Amino acid sequence: MDQSWKWTHATKIPSDTAVARELLNQLLLKLEEFGWDEQETFGIHLALEEALVNAIKHGNRLDPNKEVEVDVRISNTHFKISIADEGDGFIPEDVPDPTAQENLESPSGRGIMLMRSFMSTVSFNDVGNRVDLSKERNSSESELI
Repeated sequence: MDQSWKWTHATKIPSDTAVARELLNQLLLKLEEFGWDEQETFGIHLALEEALVNAIKHGNRLDPNKEVEVDVRISNTHFKISIADEGDGFIPEDVPDPTAQENLESPSGRGIMLMRSFMSTVSFNDVGNRVDLSKERNSSESELI
């Protein structure tokens, strides 16, 4: 598969969900530009929205003096993004399983579950204040380009 990046972008955004939405919309347009279809971008959209909102609300606690660092790479076949906040981090393994019977009515953990459902890989740094997400297109989808 071709993994040469067609577009890269590194930026810092304030802890503001409106600014995060603008960035998300820009990224979705770039994916469309490089031939990613609606079904693929739908999943990426949900995963990125969760990751960005988590960084702003849980990581930076909506602190206007803190920023979220975003580094994204897009090709015709791969999408990679790192999202880092200035918070203390968390231990992903300590987040309760939202599908367990006792957690069905708890909102905790659903964002991570969505990210893992729609992305090819999801990993966190040791501190837990950066998430790395990637999506690899299915070979039959990438051959259409």
